[in-house]
Amino acid sequence: MNFDFSDELKQLREEARRFLNERQALAAARRVLDGGEGFDRELWSEIAKMGWIGAAIPEEFGGAGLGHLGLCVLAEELGASLAPVPFASSAYLAAEAILMAGSAAQKSRYLPKIAAGEIIGTLAVAEGPNAVDLRRLAASVAQGRLTGSKQPVPDGEVADLAVVAAQAAGGLSLYLVELGGAGVARERVATVDPSRPYARVTFSGAVAEPLGGAGEGAALLERLFDRAAVLFAFEQVGGAQAALDMAKAYAMERYAFGRPIGSFQAIKHKLADVYVATELARSNAYYGAWALSQDAPELAVAAAAARVSAGEAFSLAAKENIQTHGGMGYTWTFDCHLYYRRAQVLALALGGLRQWKDRLIDALEARNTGELEGATGITP
Repeated sequence: MNFDFSDELKQLREEARRFLNERQALAAARRVLDGGEGFDRELWSEIAKMGWIGAAIPEEFGGAGLGHLGLCVLAEELGASLAPVPFASSAYLAAEAILMAGSAAQKSRYLPKIAAGEIIGTLAVAEGPNAVDLRRLAASVAQGRLTGSKQPVPDGEVADLAVVAAQAAGGLSLYLVELGGAGVARERVATVDPSRPYARVTFSGAVAEPLGGAGEGAALLERLFDRAAVLFAFEQVGGAQAALDMAKAYAMERYAFGRPIGSFQAIKHKLADVYVATELARSNAYYGAWALSQDAPELAVAAAAARVSAGEAFSLAAKENIQTHGGMGYTWTFDCHLYYRRAQVLALALGGLRQWKDRLIDALEARNTGELEGATGITP
């Protein structure tokens, strides 16, 4: 089975890489970190004009119709460049939730605006710094009004539309909330990476429109997290590869004792470990991309495996990049810390690695149990 991308998608990758290099996306991330806005509005506008945000949105709803494979390719390049734009919140989370559970009217109303970059979407589930327990969420909806607080919400300070998980009479459900309306208050939450900002969003009787059926919130979030996990994994693979390339380039040009430091065994072993971890993560991400594009039964296993391996690879690459640069790697002048910051933030997106390892174990057990039942006709 060939898991490689088509020639058209490889061309898309090259064009995306060239564009992000020309627009100096990494420098834009540094400007945000130095105290600029929460994201680069000019870069966001250009990305929207090229149709990237709507890559996986069907053409009938204003998207590019490239499918999820196209979105995976773009996610990898955005991850490598650390582009400070609310792409993940809009494309991986809000748009995917509406595609999955939205009515025809909701898709027609919101998806074209998301694809065009006219509105920024996000997902609001967590209610504090601890691991999310869907059974204990306190936010609630009564008579179409949402009350409660959500944090951390990715890009919550700048988002226009949020998909919110809240309790209701029928159980946990999802709702669409326009954040510019009455009953919504927002404030930024400090994180290690301000170029991927988070916020606390408080709802006080905000108008909430049901997304999907009553009581379907937990099931919908499980599906959404599996889909988004693959896309975040590609971001992390892109970041890991960029950090590895940066470390390799420095090791080849930095001399000590009359020779490049890359010639020393200690550096070679470090970079070899990062290379192996990155390639393993890439393999898992490609498998996840296939499962996502086909909506295959293997998606739960593939998504969790991609999420775990990519998270570990990016964290390792970012750490070893700093170590390879030595004392200079810890300074503000070098870009090493930008990748380290992003690696830490992405490692917690959709839940930490421990949660995803548990999900992987559960998915493998479910799959293996199903295979055994199918082979014997007997439930173990």
